[in-house]
Amino acid sequence: MAEIAPDIFFASISELNAKLRAKEFSCQELTRAFCDRMERIGPRYNALALSLRKQALSKAKDVDRELKRDRTRGPLQGIPYGAKDLLAVKKQPTTWSAKPYATQVFDYDARVIEKLNSVGAILIAKLSMVELAGGGDYRTAAASLTGPGLNPWDRTRWSGGSSSGPGSAVASGLVTFAIGSETSGSILTPSAFCGVTGLRPTYGLVSRSGAMALSWTLDKLGPMCRSAEDCALVLHEMAGADTADPGSAGRSFNYTPQYTTRRLADITIGYVPVDFENGAEPAAQPALRAAFEVIKSLGVKVKEIRIPEFPYGALVSTIIAGEAGSIFEDLIRSGKVDQLADPHQIAGLRAMLDLPATEYLRAMRVRSLVKAAFHDLFLSCDMVLAPARLGPAPKAADPLDAPGPPTRSRDDLIPGGNLAGLPAISLPCGFADGLPVAISLLGRPFYENQLIAIGNLFQKQTDWHRRRPPMEA
Repeated sequence: MAEIAPDIFFASISELNAKLRAKEFSCQELTRAFCDRMERIGPRYNALALSLRKQALSKAKDVDRELKRDRTRGPLQGIPYGAKDLLAVKKQPTTWSAKPYATQVFDYDARVIEKLNSVGAILIAKLSMVELAGGGDYRTAAASLTGPGLNPWDRTRWSGGSSSGPGSAVASGLVTFAIGSETSGSILTPSAFCGVTGLRPTYGLVSRSGAMALSWTLDKLGPMCRSAEDCALVLHEMAGADTADPGSAGRSFNYTPQYTTRRLADITIGYVPVDFENGAEPAAQPALRAAFEVIKSLGVKVKEIRIPEFPYGALVSTIIAGEAGSIFEDLIRSGKVDQLADPHQIAGLRAMLDLPATEYLRAMRVRSLVKAAFHDLFLSCDMVLAPARLGPAPKAADPLDAPGPPTRSRDDLIPGGNLAGLPAISLPCGFADGLPVAISLLGRPFYENQLIAIGNLFQKQTDWHRRRPPMEA
């Protein structure tokens, strides 16, 4: 049996796939090693919702047969990954990390699981999350069946929500990539806090069929990986039209950097000066300023901009309340909502049933103005550079609405970008108090290739995405 060196757990998708093709180890050996690591270390960060060892090893055996016959399916063939526990996996519990659904089982796979399975990727685990993906406005990191998501860089810190398990699992080398979801920040936040690269696709680019719905008009699925290139390789396989998802954009994504990347001198990146002067938390400012200088050095044009002013947070909250109240009406009216872990979340879900239709419709009308404003913004620039979050991860034991260090920047791009259905990528850019911080790039709809191109260039100039957390943390 080939020995799996520790570095393998932090290898890129392309590196792992090349080693599998070269027969340096078998897919079964690789999968078994990742399963062992997941089951041993995953509980340390409350990242593991369900091990899928048996079916993973069966799939790995099939991949070994294919590789033996030189039958290749692309770069994800044989690559171990994890999926947030809101994605259905056939005949396995899909709990949505909430006690009322602890025994829930579906007889089908989510569409993204089907697509990844078809190219030979190996699903080794369901990964933890905030209960119901945060619906109802949770206030504690412990709002989860598996306990608070803990950060591999410091287990007293939060890994971020609601894709807490994917963030911790990728950062600590438990999987090579993970599938998360975002309604308003649930891919970008844990990616930033855990020091991994996360991509939120354009609304409708990836099918949500078989995924728990929180907000039909906001939910998105996306990859959380080691690098921008890895995100591109996963999105290439995840994306595509699906008639089973009414929100499907009917489009695919092809990662073709040799054809789609524009000349750097022709790309204009907008930014808000205060974000990179003294707008973020003091400890994060040096890393953010250094990252800004790296982006400038790539040869792109940079331009000062103003983010359109809207009550983004209130709009997102109202839209989620209107849609989640309908989605979880049976849970709320049955009284089973009281089984959730966070009392504030229980109260928030109950209040959703009292939201007047006029408020929801008013929010949707203002949302159309948000989309128009971002459309106009992108007439003057190609993408927007900003801090992914204004500081590092908070303490896991602290209330999530506790006042943090003072900042001068407005943290608008996450809710604003989600309201407008825009793609964004989070890129690790350094550390503050020993914890990761990140920048983000926001683009116009279906601009993923250009965001990935700039992300690739940034990661060729830096090595933050290659840093590993101390495993004793």
